[in-house]
Amino acid sequence: MSELASQLSEEAIQLLIQLIKTQSFSREEDQTAALLYDFLQSHQATVFRDANNVWALSKNWVEGRPTILLNSHHDTVKPGASWTYNPFGATVEGDKLTGLGSNDAGASAVSLLATFLYFEQHPQAFNLICAITAEEEVSGVNGIRRLLPLLPQIDLGIVGEPTQMDLAIAEKGLVVLDCVAHGKTGHAARNEGENALYKAVADIHWFQSYQFREVSPMLGPVKMTVTQIQAGTQHNVVPDRCQFVVDVRTNEFYSNEEVVQLVRENVQSDVTPRSTHLNSSHIALEHPLVQKGVQLGKKTFGSATLSDQSMMSFPTVKIGPGDSARSHTPDEYIYLSEIRGGINDYIKLLDGLAL
Repeated sequence: MSELASQLSEEAIQLLIQLIKTQSFSREEDQTAALLYDFLQSHQATVFRDANNVWALSKNWVEGRPTILLNSHHDTVKPGASWTYNPFGATVEGDKLTGLGSNDAGASAVSLLATFLYFEQHPQAFNLICAITAEEEVSGVNGIRRLLPLLPQIDLGIVGEPTQMDLAIAEKGLVVLDCVAHGKTGHAARNEGENALYKAVADIHWFQSYQFREVSPMLGPVKMTVTQIQAGTQHNVVPDRCQFVVDVRTNEFYSNEEVVQLVRENVQSDVTPRSTHLNSSHIALEHPLVQKGVQLGKKTFGSATLSDQSMMSFPTVKIGPGDSARSHTPDEYIYLSEIRGGINDYIKLLDGLAL
């Protein structure tokens, strides 16, 4: 690691400690946004803030060059009651840093910031934007969705999430369907009414048995799971309404809108998606960044967990220090060596990259 990269790594660790000590639950990230803005400003970066999203454009910007977005998030979930450490304590024990958001995704955020600042002094044949955004944990409207329309055209996104610095080159999308089957009330003792529950059962059987034709090598098939159901008011009344919820995880072959349309064509129930913007993502194995990662010994895989990739229409990879298995768990932690190694690997991935 160069002297500059080493210096930026130590600054990144100190910034992460500050971030952990500062509460940043989703939609309440104003204080950590201020910390991030001040950090970038102290490095003379061209920095901006909108709501709780903070981003910087490289001072080496050249119009017409391809543009890479470095993105991670600074919001956290709320800590559970089973924490044995202070979630905001940022406890350092040897190589281990314990605290809320340390792994998901504070380590990635500060590592990408350090990488951005490194390339401010080592210009490349592409433009760089580094954006640390809000509301990722709740897929909120004031996070990356709000920021993307404010940015120049982007050709490639690197999304920082804990992947042990391997490359997630595909990610499943999510669409939640609220379904309502309709019938007519009647007395259960007589052959009256039209049972909405039976109609729902027929539709549920379709959800259980239907198989989408296109199966992803990385993500597998589209998966539909009925997770909630509610019907009826009393034992002797045929229900005229049955509501149920379907969790759908999409692969890269189907947009969420296409899945919703297909479902509507095959079930009797009314189908309303809660949203359709959390789409699956995919980047070709042949992409120069993926090829460079493979040359550096990185594994490629498909990710079942959702990230802000789902709202990006350009090619993206998900890669960052830490381990997804630690996310949202009591006593969440990151190893300081993972941050240093992550910064080093990000630099290797981007240095000399030709898009």
